Amino acid sequence: MHSSHVVKLDSEAATLAFGEQLATVLHPGLTIFLYGDLGAGKTTLARGILKELGHHGKVRSPTYNLVEIYKLSRLYLYHFDFYRFNDPLEWEEAGFREYFNQDSICLVEWPEKAEEFLHAADLEIRISYSGTGRIAEFSAATEAGKQCLSHWRKQVSG
Repeated sequence: MHSSHVVKLDSEAATLAFGEQLATVLHPGLTIFLYGDLGAGKTTLARGILKELGHHGKVRSPTYNLVEIYKLSRLYLYHFDFYRFNDPLEWEEAGFREYFNQDSICLVEWPEKAEEFLHAADLEIRISYSGTGRIAEFSAATEAGKQCLSHWRKQVSG
């Protein structure tokens, strides 16, 4: 059973702030799927997460090389973008399976393009257009994801 919460994002700054808030409850071993149309704000959300985790450089969408690797003080964060993923051989040759482990956080944009290779996500965030802003539906499908969502709810309500 999924547990979920909806967040209104009225600007790019709000999306960055949501990412920063979310980062405070993330821990190694989590996989997060980011869904949304082109330009919906998936990479902006990733920027907010990475900023809060201590990354001060640029955050690019890994559209062409499929993954960007960030070594942060306490963990590795792998930011995947499978929008252009076409060849299943890429998965094996690149060793992507090894990145999904208990010592890292994996953010995955366009997970539906590689779904046959991915395990279920702990957290799913679906960003959709709503007028001039966005709406993010944040849901958890695993026990680790449910704990993150619970911690996040306590943080934003208190």
